[in-house]
Amino acid sequence: MGDWAARRPCARPGGWAFQYANAHYPDLDDTAVVVMAMDRASRRPVAGLSSDYGQAIERGQEWVAGMQSRNGGWGAFDADNTYEYLNHIPFSDHGALLDPPTADVTARCVSMLAQLGAKPGYREALDRSLAYLRRMQEKDGSWYGRWGMNYIYGTWSVLCALNAAGVDAASDEVRNAVAWLLSIQNPDGGWGEDGESYRPDYKAYEPAPSTGSQTAWALLGLMAAGEIDHPAVARGVDYLMRTQGGDGFWNEARFTATGFPRVFYLRYHGYPKVFPLWALARYRNLMAANARSVAVGM
Repeated sequence: MGDWAARRPCARPGGWAFQYANAHYPDLDDTAVVVMAMDRASRRPVAGLSSDYGQAIERGQEWVAGMQSRNGGWGAFDADNTYEYLNHIPFSDHGALLDPPTADVTARCVSMLAQLGAKPGYREALDRSLAYLRRMQEKDGSWYGRWGMNYIYGTWSVLCALNAAGVDAASDEVRNAVAWLLSIQNPDGGWGEDGESYRPDYKAYEPAPSTGSQTAWALLGLMAAGEIDHPAVARGVDYLMRTQGGDGFWNEARFTATGFPRVFYLRYHGYPKVFPLWALARYRNLMAANARSVAVGM
């Protein structure tokens, strides 16, 4: 077991790591997504492939629930890692020595709990995490994104979680988030955000040229909020269709993932492949369906 067990010694190991081979440092974000994927796969068995994921799902869910912090949120690797003064010691000049709970990781865990059947009012962990997300919403309606750039990523994550948990799409938190996403759409129909939004003395979205991955996050968030028929969604889909490359993917030169805010950023080559296809498939499926609502955690 890794360092997480120091704070949660009674939590049964059950997580997955970000890397291919890392037996000691599982993370909550990836574990929640793996559990959701297994849950969906178990409902659609494929001939010749095992769909017996019950034990793995239960262990993953148990570990995630056991790693919830006291404030109701989840960090990426640890629980209650909130001693902010450590970010001010001399050799911590990057300001990211800690792994505190964040809205994006918490949202992923909420999505997992809700997809597995948890309901507000009946699962304490879900109630506490929803309260945390409501407290963390910015005044402009967005949410901070620690592991993806930035407020677009965080807002997409939380809107998916609120939808999965059955929060009314007409609620103030959802309407404010939708209004914010609509307000920052670029003239070309896409969405983009710059890393300057992570400045320590600055809490707001920083405009940037549209990218495939950030456009996809905005679209997925809007569709989770029930805005499938909004003209802005159609414009975003049109942007993705117009900018798709001859290889079927999207050219994305900008860095849209976050290593340490204000220190280094990442460009995952999978982002402009997976997320735009995900958004387009979601749009196609919802437009063809009788129900215009997203029925899964993400």
